[in-house]
Amino acid sequence: MKFVVTQENLSQGLMTVAHVAAKNTNLPVLNNVLIEAGENGIKLSATNLEIGVSCQVRGKIERPGSFTVQSKLFADYVSLLPKDSVEIALENASGENGGSMVVKGGSSEMKMKGIAAADFPLIPTVERTNTLSCSVIDLRAAIAQVIFAVSMSETRPEINGVLLTTSGNQLTLTATDSYRLAERKVRLLTAPTKPQKVIVPARALQELLRILTSFKDPAALATVDRVELFVAENQVLFTLGTVEIVSRVIEGQYPDYEQIIPKQYATTARAATVDLTKATKTTSLFSRSGIYDVALAVMPTQRSLSLSAANAQLGENTSRIAAEVTGQENRTVLNYRFLLDGLQNIETEEVELHLIDNASPCVLKPRGRTDYLYLVMPIKQ
Repeated sequence: MKFVVTQENLSQGLMTVAHVAAKNTNLPVLNNVLIEAGENGIKLSATNLEIGVSCQVRGKIERPGSFTVQSKLFADYVSLLPKDSVEIALENASGENGGSMVVKGGSSEMKMKGIAAADFPLIPTVERTNTLSCSVIDLRAAIAQVIFAVSMSETRPEINGVLLTTSGNQLTLTATDSYRLAERKVRLLTAPTKPQKVIVPARALQELLRILTSFKDPAALATVDRVELFVAENQVLFTLGTVEIVSRVIEGQYPDYEQIIPKQYATTARAATVDLTKATKTTSLFSRSGIYDVALAVMPTQRSLSLSAANAQLGENTSRIAAEVTGQENRTVLNYRFLLDGLQNIETEEVELHLIDNASPCVLKPRGRTDYLYLVMPIKQ
């Protein structure tokens, strides 16, 4: 194997894939990145056996071949090379220890020990049928607005991921930990021929979000403007440009969450998102440790809502903000951390709070939009 590649292209490719490789003492090859030089260019791949990430890098192939080297060391080294061409060649590949890879860039030259490509795990292939695609910008925002609500508990694996469902030309992302729920709808550019429903592990979507976030440059978005999704029986594939992310899916039945979303409300309050966020942060300083409780009161006659908290050791606080209220006076007690998570993902200047009573969920929505919903269960006193 021998090829020449620019430092920028190689570094970008390694940044994309190397993050997935995790330290594994039982299977050292999982610490490595697979480098394949062939007719279609240079392909870099990494996997942790649950998620596989690969991408193509442009370069001049002088001799095809493949090899694996420690991903973090290789990525860190390449990032420090001057922005010029980098020459990579494999030495003594048939040797006892699997050979070494020589990397030359600028005035630097290094030799890395590695493991034969034949020992690298096979990344599953997903059949590319029933295509689903959406905007990079839309999907990036949607994942960020729901991923934080995924459950971390291992007792209910079906809510350890995000539910993706399609209906017509709409994709819905849903996440819950049974204490709160986030739902975001995204318009599809290409709708599948039949409805799709799949639970994608949170780690896979966090990896996708990390890669999508790297496409902030308008020039990059011009070349990679959409994400394609393909669902197989137990695998899911995301593609964006030359980058591919393959992940297992979570088996099991996702909770029928739609039945807990209220259809009618007793009280609706509209307030400035910034003001409510600040009031929540201020009041939270006096919430009880481990309970994180703040009392929310909506008062139509005073055209305001208030947040209060009392702590026997610290004291108490009440913060009031102006609000446009319709319906009856209402009160509830919420976990301030959950409330803040929702508020920080409301993209509009004003937020709507919907209440029924102190035993029913509080629902947050961006004012004037119907594509995002965040629900918080009350703390029962």
